[in-house]
Amino acid sequence: MPTSNPVPYYDPAFVRQLFEEMATTYGVVNLISSFGFARRWRRQCVRAIPIRPGDRVLDLMTGMGEIIPDASRLIGAEGSVTAVDISARMCQRARKHTGGRVPCPVRVIEADVLSVDFPPESADVVLSSFGLKTLSSDQIRTLARRVHDVLAPGGRLSFVEISVPPSHRLRGPYMFYLRRAIPVLGALFLGNPENYRLLGVYTEAFGDCSDAYRSFAEAGLVVEPVSYFFGCATGVIGRKP
Repeated sequence: MPTSNPVPYYDPAFVRQLFEEMATTYGVVNLISSFGFARRWRRQCVRAIPIRPGDRVLDLMTGMGEIIPDASRLIGAEGSVTAVDISARMCQRARKHTGGRVPCPVRVIEADVLSVDFPPESADVVLSSFGLKTLSSDQIRTLARRVHDVLAPGGRLSFVEISVPPSHRLRGPYMFYLRRAIPVLGALFLGNPENYRLLGVYTEAFGDCSDAYRSFAEAGLVVEPVSYFFGCATGVIGRKP
């Protein structure tokens, strides 16, 4: 997004308010507008790296905790999940979504992932789905360093984000759908269409996970890029040496 734009898209307070307002409708709109692909991509994100029984999982920008049930099945009762989100209402929904429904302990923390203090080497796995686009390039570099510090040696990471597909034939219809159709769906489910329009704005500015991949590599992590469904979602997977 242009630096001259007066709207502080990447300010944590702005992002917090955006998702506070979308919390009630986000889940159903996200599922329907993605034709179920959002659920599939979250599952692929979890399955893209080894996750073992007993692992300590950190789920960043957890939203409603959608990624937690699948991860919890892999780590079992001896593992644990710490989930972080900037929105209080999203955290409430994450607690409701996971409370008593997963085999392991889950702690949901309301905080900005760039300011919360994570104990060094306290996570075996770091996961995140669909939160990177709300961070600027500088914020992603900061996040990458924090992921490096929180991972134990040999720890793994997997991130996934909605992206702009590289194919010109697919890009036009896909971006039109993000910009025009998803706000309409948001309105149909009694959400604010302007909020859902912003998801398309974030996605267009984000592009894909190329910048995130470079940032994680520069932070000292061994990473590789991944692509889902012709680049409509991309991700970064890797490990800490």
